Amino acid sequence: MVSAAEVTVGLDLTGGSGRLAGFVLLVSFLLSFGFIRMSTRLMRSPKVPWWPGSIKTGGIHVHHLVFGIVLLMLAGFLGFALQPESPWLEILAAVFGLGMGLTLDEFALWLHLEDVYWAEQGRRSVDAVITATLLGGAILLGFTPWDSHDASSVLAVATTVIAVLVISTLAALKGKYTSAVVGVLVALVSLVAAIRLAKPESPWAQRRYAKGSRKLARATARDERGRKRRRRWQDRIGGAPSPVEPRSG
Repeated sequence: MVSAAEVTVGLDLTGGSGRLAGFVLLVSFLLSFGFIRMSTRLMRSPKVPWWPGSIKTGGIHVHHLVFGIVLLMLAGFLGFALQPESPWLEILAAVFGLGMGLTLDEFALWLHLEDVYWAEQGRRSVDAVITATLLGGAILLGFTPWDSHDASSVLAVATTVIAVLVISTLAALKGKYTSAVVGVLVALVSLVAAIRLAKPESPWAQRRYAKGSRKLARATARDERGRKRRRRWQDRIGGAPSPVEPRSG
């Protein structure tokens, strides 16, 4: 296995403009998401009638996702084409992060191809932002367990990579997809997810937990408790979905 000395961990912003640009991008992304989510919640509230509404032109509702995509393309193209030095690199990183915030805030829209912003499916936008934040933070902190500066440890690095991927795959089979993705960089996250009970609707539970078994009952109860906690945090961050109106007739 790769020794701790061979793994670079820690947020060192003085270690290069790339690390600083990544930090600026992550902060810009979080500020962008925070502002646009606050804005949409204020637009929704009858207590704040003075807050400006959404943009409409010719009867078409222009989602802020559109502006996010434009900013992503602009910052990405200029970054690749010009490959600027500091401070322009950090400026483009800030623009890219701004576009990321606007785009991922409507992740549920480009996943379902319909406006589900305040529907139950809209919670997935919050999940996407949390996952992106965890991944970005892990990369900035240097959690790359297969990073080695010793050419003689290629076998150890390969073994580590295979072990990390196996554990993350196991976590995914248990229905814990966010933990599986983050676990590619922070193996402890996917390891904990792989050890614990699977979610009842996961491929692992469907094949290994018999119907009516005690293990399936425990998994269902634990998943329900976790879902309630997760929904409370989703509502705090992104706002509660609109109640579903009963269909007439």
